[in-house]
Amino acid sequence: MFKKLIEFIVRLLQFVGLMPKTAAVKKVSKSEVSQKQVVVKKEVKPTIKTVAKEEIKKPVEAKKTPPKAPAWTPSQFVVEPEEGKVRFHDFNLDDRLLHAIADLGFKYCSPIQGVSLPHTLQGKDFIGKAQTGTGKTAAFLITTIQNFLLNPIPENDRYSSEPRALIIAPTRELVMQIEKDARLLTAHTGLQVYSVMGGMDYQKQKTHLRDKVVDILVATPGRLIDFLGSKDVYLDQVETLIIDEADRMLDMGFIPDVKRIISYNKKVGERQTLLFSATFNQDVLNLVNNWTKDAEYIEIEAEQLTTDKVEQTVFMVSSDEKLTVICNYIKNNGVKRAIIFGNRRDETRKLQETLRRIGIKCALLSGEVPQQKRIKTLENFKNGDIQILVATDVAGRGIHVDDVTHVFNYNLPEDPEDYVHRIGRTGRAGKEGKSISFACEDDAFLLPELEKFIGMKLDCTYPDESLTKKS
Repeated sequence: MFKKLIEFIVRLLQFVGLMPKTAAVKKVSKSEVSQKQVVVKKEVKPTIKTVAKEEIKKPVEAKKTPPKAPAWTPSQFVVEPEEGKVRFHDFNLDDRLLHAIADLGFKYCSPIQGVSLPHTLQGKDFIGKAQTGTGKTAAFLITTIQNFLLNPIPENDRYSSEPRALIIAPTRELVMQIEKDARLLTAHTGLQVYSVMGGMDYQKQKTHLRDKVVDILVATPGRLIDFLGSKDVYLDQVETLIIDEADRMLDMGFIPDVKRIISYNKKVGERQTLLFSATFNQDVLNLVNNWTKDAEYIEIEAEQLTTDKVEQTVFMVSSDEKLTVICNYIKNNGVKRAIIFGNRRDETRKLQETLRRIGIKCALLSGEVPQQKRIKTLENFKNGDIQILVATDVAGRGIHVDDVTHVFNYNLPEDPEDYVHRIGRTGRAGKEGKSISFACEDDAFLLPELEKFIGMKLDCTYPDESLTKKS
């Protein structure tokens, strides 16, 4: 009764306009609510996750597995015997090493390789002398790699900080070149190669030595001494010790460091020691006798120290004319890839700045240039971004760049051996090259000794007017 009275009052108020009309309230059962919720769920768009699941269910086209390359065998590396030549096949080298040699296109041993490998592969100490560019690096690397492949150490018995081979070289450029060659020759072996040198990231090198296993370590003496002092590397497990360019070590004052490094190694007779260089003076030989035991000593003497592939000319000029003549020569002859050697850092720096000002793409390579920049400079020279490299002898030792057409001796070297190393940067791999030297009032007196050393007379001439004319 009360409910009906309330409904009547509401309708009366709506009738007279005192209360707004509303839609009738409809009761909804639980089942209807449930049905509506289901409908709503069905209308919701699929999420990304839902789509992904649906796509996964779709059939996926199977990827074709590329066929495995057939295993390499020595039968794929055919080198016919040739009278007077020694093949790498003749040394019964491990197939993995022979594979890398084949990849590099080596067929016959160079003279120093042919005479050294029969001794070094038997584990004997060896001292080898041969001129630059004759394959000394490959000779000691092949020996080292073959020895490790024949005498593997189980992985569980290897420890970081303990290299099996140590190669010491005097310059950073030479260390980098040896490391590059070692990586190529170990490409199929699993052996680990690493280098340490000054001017590079010290902490990065330290971390690698402490955390990684290294089979072949290549190093400059100074940086290696640092890591020996901090106990980040140990040399008591070194089986093969190689000293490259010992004569240069002596010239650069590294012998005390080398002596100290050797003291950390196994005793003479308990390791194999190999020394290769273009020259061995008596001072070096006296030291070498203390570092080796019953070493074989073989010297490969070329008929002449400079190659017939290099045309050698000496321009007789005054010191004031040199800069003009070299700039005109480069421009007039369209020189694309050349190295200019100087005796002093300040002179090479001045020369490089002058060449750059007249529009010649050039860069400086000397001991004062930071190592990272030197590496970048060499890369740019190799790929042609740099036309002329101006270098000192220390930085220039170890430069191995193909297709160098000219070498300029802005100063005659005081040591005749440096002349041989300099012009050895051109006329490589059977190609022809040119060597242009300048002899002025300051250094012309060095010519007789130089000619005596190389065993030939040099063509001395005056530059023509087109080269001496100032622009």
